[in-house]
Amino acid sequence: MKDLAESTVAIVGLGLMGGSLALALRERQVCRRILAVTRDGETRRAAVASGSVDAAGADLRLAGEADLVVLATPVRNIKEQMRAVGAVAKPGAIVMDLGSTKREVTQALVELPAGLEPIGAHPMCGKETSGFGAAEAALYRNAVFVLTPLERTAPETVAWAQALVSGIGARPLLLAAERHDEIVGTVSHLPYLVAVALMATADDQAGREELLYTLAASGFRDTTRVAAKETAVMLDILLTNKDNVAPVARACAANLAKLAELLESADEGALRQYLEAAAVSRRSLFPRQRPA
Repeated sequence: MKDLAESTVAIVGLGLMGGSLALALRERQVCRRILAVTRDGETRRAAVASGSVDAAGADLRLAGEADLVVLATPVRNIKEQMRAVGAVAKPGAIVMDLGSTKREVTQALVELPAGLEPIGAHPMCGKETSGFGAAEAALYRNAVFVLTPLERTAPETVAWAQALVSGIGARPLLLAAERHDEIVGTVSHLPYLVAVALMATADDQAGREELLYTLAASGFRDTTRVAAKETAVMLDILLTNKDNVAPVARACAANLAKLAELLESADEGALRQYLEAAAVSRRSLFPRQRPA
């Protein structure tokens, strides 16, 4: 396997995640050459002009020059691209995806030709904005970067991927695809649904109260931030992890219903206990942060 510093990396998709990966690889000089594949001509020109990538094209065959092919498109697109990538990638190349769900992508990775080295990945970071213009080299810094090897993934490939992740300033974590999806269903995908539900509730109230958003401050802004994420991307994520997200969404709804019952009954002692338990848990997770 070629040394990482001498390798060529091809990134398919130059949105927030793919673009940030290109910027991080370039800034930290992790590899020798960076290629990009994207259908958006303006993005290709901007990436090359800024020096973020060495070459960019719309044809996936460009990825055939790479030692590592990274698929950084929405999850269902990744699944559709897998066969085409398998046809153009050179023998011995590593194929990695950055999809936010892993079980279905892993099933697609299994179908790659035997001469290729597959490994799933999901960096636990992001923003509510999207596109190459939102990309930043520091996006991955100190972020947990999950790697989900397949049974056929060679130990050398896992080590190579870990070195790449460390090279861009992230923290690699090996995890089974199914376990990854179960965990992120609660801590990543459910928060999006909660933010969407809160926005929908507030919009309903705003139709009856014109000053509602005038009084909305940092608490509302912070809680609903992720509702602004690109809908097409989130649809892919939710629909490829529905078996994990739907049950925790119902569990969250049950907690809200319980809180409503405690309010209606004016059971101050029970309500205090419920609120304090959540406060203690949150403070223990993020001890340096305090609500405004």
